[in-house]
Amino acid sequence: MIEITIPGHAALRLNHLILDYSGTLACDGRLIEGVRERLIALASRLDVHVITADTFGSAQAALAGVPCLVKVLPPGGQDVAKLDYVAQLGRKAAACIGNGRNDRLMLHAAALGIAVIGPECAAAEALTAADIVAPNILAALDLLLNPLRMIATLRS
Repeated sequence: MIEITIPGHAALRLNHLILDYSGTLACDGRLIEGVRERLIALASRLDVHVITADTFGSAQAALAGVPCLVKVLPPGGQDVAKLDYVAQLGRKAAACIGNGRNDRLMLHAAALGIAVIGPECAAAEALTAADIVAPNILAALDLLLNPLRMIATLRS
């Protein structure tokens, strides 16, 4: 669990980290360097879930050995499927990270939504749905590894 009190913001008590894969954790289907180690570190504090359309068909293999659940979504309605997944886990206990238009609903619904801008860019709708916009996935994961960094960004 990650707990943090942010002045003027609801206290965060996070149990789940839900991430997109393509464009968020990976570029052109390959896991971005430094992601594996950070996910392994976060898995000691959070249940890690990767929910993806898996554009390149590589998520399962790339995440082998990382303590996470990987769920590949069928085509169509992926934005709603991601939202439903977050709702089933409990929105108030969820942090979500994504970059795509199909991530916007889960980013908005989660207790903490982080949009990332990476080599595959980010959808404007994802950016406006998030609580925080990070310049890349490593910065986003580092926020969760060092939660006090969020205070300056989220305080009122």
